[in-house]
Amino acid sequence: MIWIITIVIILLSVVLGFFILVQNPKGGGLSGTFGSIGSQVMGVKQSGDVMEKGTWTSMGVIAALCIIAIMFYTTPKELKQTKQPAKSSTPAKQSTPAK
Repeated sequence: MIWIITIVIILLSVVLGFFILVQNPKGGGLSGTFGSIGSQVMGVKQSGDVMEKGTWTSMGVIAALCIIAIMFYTTPKELKQTKQPAKSSTPAKQSTPAK
């Protein structure tokens, strides 16, 4: 299960990177490079709102999946075996038989 969550987190990270790069903050970014083609393809004038919502949504889903991934994490068996409590170094009291 942890592998599926990890793969989804990686894919959403790529999508988040796309949303961040396409946004047009203060007159720059990749969306300015394409000119008006982006607004014609999207079909809306306020594509920045869609990109901002996509950024926040993908970021929230990644954060939630990271928290869920912790619930499914298990300690490897090799580490469990080495974490056994060490035996006491003090010798046990030997009882002497009563005469």
